[in-house]
Amino acid sequence: MRNTVKITVAVAAASAVVLGASACSAPSDVTAGGGGKSDKDAPLVVAASPTPHGVILNFVKNELAAKAGLKLEVKEFNDYKIPNKVTDDGQVDANFFQHKPFLDTFNKENGTHIVPVQNVLIEPLGVYSKKIGKISELKAGSTVSVPNDPSNEGRALKLLADHGVITLKPGVGSGAKLTDVKDAKGVKITELEAAQTAPRLADVDAAVINGNFAIGAKLKPSEDALALEKAENNPYANFLAVKKGNEDDPRIKKLAELLNSPEVKKFIEDKYQDGSVIPAFGPAKG
Repeated sequence: MRNTVKITVAVAAASAVVLGASACSAPSDVTAGGGGKSDKDAPLVVAASPTPHGVILNFVKNELAAKAGLKLEVKEFNDYKIPNKVTDDGQVDANFFQHKPFLDTFNKENGTHIVPVQNVLIEPLGVYSKKIGKISELKAGSTVSVPNDPSNEGRALKLLADHGVITLKPGVGSGAKLTDVKDAKGVKITELEAAQTAPRLADVDAAVINGNFAIGAKLKPSEDALALEKAENNPYANFLAVKKGNEDDPRIKKLAELLNSPEVKKFIEDKYQDGSVIPAFGPAKG
């Protein structure tokens, strides 16, 4: 998802947010077609946003699929609604572009029945600053900006809480709102549109910025972030998804295995050395 999620975080991926609050990164239009076939020997058609999802799928198609006995077709879309719709109505067999909060909202609002299968990657939010060198330097009187859309604000607040900047109410996680801050420890939190967090970084002591906006501002997550979201058990991992009931399609299982292979891990790490995309392998929670 780069929250464009696409985390480009800026969402994928979320609830219809851009993957800065959207589901992933900005793609290119392609007409849907094919898919929805039950024949295990038919090509598996997967809808995806171009970057990084389509890039990764095409790597699998060109380098791994044939050897694994999988015929793979990739359909790229410049829209965060169409991939789920064409998956639900059978025009394609699966999609790869979103995270769970986005999917949950989409299913609820559209009556679709898409389910996650396998986590693949995350485009992490990070804390950045032009004024301090360590996140521990944030203290009473410091100012921190966070994205104001529901999905990314929750992620931002949890990230700050995970690093001791603030304390959230018990039981509150990545769905946090400002009202869920139990103790701000004197830190002043400012809400901004996700796209404004990077341009206005100099106005605050630190900002929580989506991956795609950080890259656009010439920030390198792996080098410049004072703190980054972790990939392990992250609810914003982007995953391979299918219409409910198709999880056991042997072609889906084969693709899920390839997307979590050592070769794909190395491809992601080599191609996205700036830390804007990191592997987040494992079964996706439904």
